[in-house]
Amino acid sequence: MTICAISTAPGIGGIALVRVSGNDAFAICDKLFKSFSDKLSIPAMSANTVRFGEILNADGSVLDEVLVTVFHKPHSFTGENVVEIACHGSLFIQQEILKLLLQNGCRMARAGEFTQRAFLNGKMDLSQAEAVADLIASQSRASHRLAMNQMRGGFSHELLLLRDKLLNFTSLVELELDFSDHEDLEFANRTQLCALADEIEHKLKHLVDSFAMGNAIKNGIPVAIVGETNAGKSTLLNVLVGEEKAIVSDIHGTTRDVIEDTVNLYGVQFRFLDTAGLRPTDDTIENIGIERSLAVIEQAQIVLWLIDYSQEKTNLAWLSQQVVERSRGKQLILVFNKLDLLNDTQKSEVQESYKQIGDHRIFISAKQRHHIDELQELLYKSAQLPELSSNDVVVTSLRHYEALANAHAAIVRVKEGLNSKISGDFLAQDLRECLNHLGEITGQISTDEVLSTIFSKFCIGK
Repeated sequence: MTICAISTAPGIGGIALVRVSGNDAFAICDKLFKSFSDKLSIPAMSANTVRFGEILNADGSVLDEVLVTVFHKPHSFTGENVVEIACHGSLFIQQEILKLLLQNGCRMARAGEFTQRAFLNGKMDLSQAEAVADLIASQSRASHRLAMNQMRGGFSHELLLLRDKLLNFTSLVELELDFSDHEDLEFANRTQLCALADEIEHKLKHLVDSFAMGNAIKNGIPVAIVGETNAGKSTLLNVLVGEEKAIVSDIHGTTRDVIEDTVNLYGVQFRFLDTAGLRPTDDTIENIGIERSLAVIEQAQIVLWLIDYSQEKTNLAWLSQQVVERSRGKQLILVFNKLDLLNDTQKSEVQESYKQIGDHRIFISAKQRHHIDELQELLYKSAQLPELSSNDVVVTSLRHYEALANAHAAIVRVKEGLNSKISGDFLAQDLRECLNHLGEITGQISTDEVLSTIFSKFCIGK
């Protein structure tokens, strides 16, 4: 069936793109299009060429002047005949073109159906198809680079190399089972298989371990802003995100829930979480907010502990216990706010009082916007992201992470089995399980339910 959809977001540009894909794409579009330059029909157009002309209504009147581009199968995104109609961005024009296409034999594409057809027609594997959605959703240079690498097959290539090596040995082990009556017959050299299992286990562990960084890059590095009431947390959040996201008030306990927003710093997306002020209180509602704040600390990768040292310090021991204990294994930055209200004596006291706490410390004035640039630089450094090249393979998908973790567990069992000299049938079972989990990522092994779940998350027209 030939499908069609609008492939550009509505109402944000002067030009819109309507995409048509399927065996009848050329014939259907030819019924609507009249070229200005010549009488050449769409089916007669050369591959990857463009014509300027008109889209005609059913009564022969002109709907719009458009550019039509044709792509011949199999050399198109979907692997089918594809026509792309670039029309003016009017929602009315776009809808009328869709209506004409539907009247002449098209049907509306489902979410992600163009990319799904590309996968089914062998234009890309499943991990590359998923990278298309990640590329569209990317909001930072780092997430864009990872999605581009995956879409170009960097991740797939790595897995296929591992899978091919493993498949060869698995076949030899299973061949031995066919000659089980010859106990001394061994096709798969166990020493070589041990070396291969070590290599694959090491690479799979590296990929599994990369998920924490990949997930942070893709979804934003979580940064918790914590501290006492009225320390200036909401003011700092507003300064960092560049808008009045949180209510700023002199009244203690104004923020009672977690407020979240994202900012792109130096090509990396950070997800800031402004929390309720921490202080001992008998207020039931405020205590719920404090509990949520403490939970956010445990979820964060970086903790900004905002301290107003211009006020009398009465809860330092209580705060240290709450914040420091939950920040172990994370980057804890002590941010001394209201710099403009501190004298030199207070600054010295600060250095002495907190010298054993935190990984970094910085003096700022959120209200006056003093040293905010330095704080942003410190945040970027604290993210501890390695410089990523175009060839780096980093796991960003939870589906991929789970499959890799299962494959890693299977190859560990293979190593243990080789060391304990288990029988070939058990060895073959673990080898085959590892292969299957790797195949789940690239789509060599998949179910309709998995495919439906993956592509349903795409936008219409892609």
